[in-house]
Amino acid sequence: MINEVLAETHERMEKTIDSLRTDLTSIRTGRASPALVERITVEYFGMPTPLQQLATINVPEPQQLVIRPFSKGDIPAIERAISKSDLKLTPNNDGQQIRLIIPPLTEERRRELTKIVSKRGEEARVAVRNIRRDAIHDLREMEKESMISEDDLHRGEERVQEKTDAFIKQVDEIVREKDAEIMTV
Repeated sequence: MINEVLAETHERMEKTIDSLRTDLTSIRTGRASPALVERITVEYFGMPTPLQQLATINVPEPQQLVIRPFSKGDIPAIERAISKSDLKLTPNNDGQQIRLIIPPLTEERRRELTKIVSKRGEEARVAVRNIRRDAIHDLREMEKESMISEDDLHRGEERVQEKTDAFIKQVDEIVREKDAEIMTV
């Protein structure tokens, strides 16, 4: 019983970590990466469609992205979507593909991005703590219904806390790495 709660808790905390990693890949670090534009949605026949379903995204140089649409008619819609995004990049269209030049980040923009990373890290910490709260609640319910003993409850709570501490440490490490990546000139 306790092992089931711990396994579910571990799985949910893993998903939180994966979500944080995915979320942080979309934050620009001054280097070109397809992850920067993968989340952009393009208005395609009235439906918001992810960019990666409409085009291939390549990185020919460290400071440049090339987006090659499957259909040339989609270029204007893709350009509009990029312009509207929070990337603050200007698309260059040559009729066949779109080039995005990634300018070096200014010191001020780097500081803004580290604040965003810290905020996302704190959101992940809160999510991990909420999962801990749910797990402890489940364990207490089991103890109330006499499914586990009081000693088992305390051991279970300690193990949940150990997992929580380990995952929060992992979140802190991910945020520290991303901050270092952003601040590297």
